[in-house]
Amino acid sequence: MTTTQEHGGPGRTGPAGGAAPRPPTGAGGAAGPYVAEVLARMRALAAGLPAEDGVAVFNGVYLAVTEAVARRIGDGTFQDPAAAGELDVRFARRYFAAVDAAAAGLRPPACWRPLFQLRRHPGVRPLQFALAGINAHIGHDLALAVLDTCRALECEPAALEQDFERVGGVLTSLEERIRELLMPGPDVLDVADPLTHLIGSWSLDKARDGAWVAARALWGVRRLPEVAEELTDRLDAGVGLVGRILLTPLPG
Repeated sequence: MTTTQEHGGPGRTGPAGGAAPRPPTGAGGAAGPYVAEVLARMRALAAGLPAEDGVAVFNGVYLAVTEAVARRIGDGTFQDPAAAGELDVRFARRYFAAVDAAAAGLRPPACWRPLFQLRRHPGVRPLQFALAGINAHIGHDLALAVLDTCRALECEPAALEQDFERVGGVLTSLEERIRELLMPGPDVLDVADPLTHLIGSWSLDKARDGAWVAARALWGVRRLPEVAEELTDRLDAGVGLVGRILLTPLPG
């Protein structure tokens, strides 16, 4: 993990006190076209994958989220639209890197391996595929995307916190819709149903909160590359274990 130059100067005060430098005005202004490229890549993936493929299920969910974020980048939702766009793009690139690695026969990060390994398993339900992908992307990729964005914009994570929360709000607003669309039927309301048990054991809000804590921790040790690498590896492995559990094959 590389070290970035620290910037002082005026900024809002973070929860722990002290100045939280904001991204430079206009920084990342070219992110808009890149968000369009992200959407185009997701749509191309959707067109090239069978609908029942587990990666296609997650890709469809992620496409809906990214479209929602893209609509909000220009409508005043975000404190710094350019920084929000930068984060959105760098976040997506980590998903694409996992897709490309799997397509090339390479090993994607541990957090993504369960989804790619079980993407065609007949005993895994669509909702499980969606949640496993969201778990990998938020639990692992989001923290690293925050660091990528901080390096690109030469700012502290605290400068992105408000827009991070707004992106999280978009995700949370879509989570209920996702569950409704992919839930197989009213019978799953039975608390004894294995799918109900699985989906009730995972929380998007908690995963998002964990990603922010991980980002801050990794930023704090950025000048200790061995420690940063170990923390990143542990984060990857832990999120991968959760993904494996979420993708437990269930009886028909």
